[in-house]
Amino acid sequence: MKMQCLATTLALAAFAATADDADALKTDATHTVSAFKKADSGLAPFFEKSAGSAVFPDVGKGGFVVGGARGKGVVYQKDKAIGQATLTQASIGAQAGGQSFAEIIFFETPEALADFTKGKFEMSADVSAVVAAEGAAKSARYKGGVAVFTMPKKGLMVQASVGGQKFKFQPELQPTGRPDSKDEK
Repeated sequence: MKMQCLATTLALAAFAATADDADALKTDATHTVSAFKKADSGLAPFFEKSAGSAVFPDVGKGGFVVGGARGKGVVYQKDKAIGQATLTQASIGAQAGGQSFAEIIFFETPEALADFTKGKFEMSADVSAVVAAEGAAKSARYKGGVAVFTMPKKGLMVQASVGGQKFKFQPELQPTGRPDSKDEK
């Protein structure tokens, strides 16, 4: 009985924290976008012309031969938040260390964004990230409908690929509990 009460209390606490966590995540995403724009003014066309983006303010990554990464982010259709996403990555091979970084994925077309939100999206091994620094965006191109930019935050890890990342999308909920969708209105 005590275990059930404890489990219920923890579940309620987690549910109550979700709204605050969502607001904090959106705030962190806004700060992350500002930091990327400050680091490379050449990113402006990506923000202006893309169908949407996924902004991951803090991805933790670590490993020694076997590694992994995880982070939460906000998914935007143009400038409107439409949901959250969780990034996970598992890897094996030459790697050592740990780091945290921010990542933005730009979706070139509405179809690329739709694939992401429907769970039909996985970063393939041939997609690499461009480290945000002044001038770096000038040579960046979309590959497979996406362009990926990262910004190191803390730590040091010898590995730079984003291939193998998987994502889980959760639509934004309105106060009524229904997913936000322009198509349904």
